[in-house]
Amino acid sequence: MSSSTADSGVEVHYYFAYGSNMNVARMQARVGATRRMLSATLKNWQLYFDKASRVDGVAHANVRMEEGGQVEGVLYELSHPAQIREMDPFEGHPTEYCRQVETVETLHGPLAAWVYVALPEKTASDRLPAREYLSHLLAGRDFLSYPYLEQLNAQECIDSLGDEALLTLGISRSTPK
Repeated sequence: MSSSTADSGVEVHYYFAYGSNMNVARMQARVGATRRMLSATLKNWQLYFDKASRVDGVAHANVRMEEGGQVEGVLYELSHPAQIREMDPFEGHPTEYCRQVETVETLHGPLAAWVYVALPEKTASDRLPAREYLSHLLAGRDFLSYPYLEQLNAQECIDSLGDEALLTLGISRSTPK
């Protein structure tokens, strides 16, 4: 399936989370219940921590097309197609990330899903994720392969952010949301 933008009018029932929304509690706090969750893979894409956050030098997750790459994540079946719009403010769509339709692979076959991709002008390679942010990705462990989980565990992080910086990022040390 070719990419479609959020304005295409396509009715899509799935959202592919590869970043902090792999934390099911975080996702549910943001948009409420979804019908189900599945393991999924976005093939020929690669995970990067290059999306600028609101804290200088700190990154959020992003995906970029890359032949032979693959990104694992959580595929949420939305309760209704319009539920994806509830994610837009959290993802900064359309000013930070673009929401587009891509095909993901599941045990049930390929499915069309919404994927948020950072706008190129919002990325840079000199950033690292905060340890607390990465913990949200690791919370999706039940949906990830062991090698992919190990790759995430090996990701270099910033460990010394203060509470104010974490609040600016919308994360905390004490809650999964």
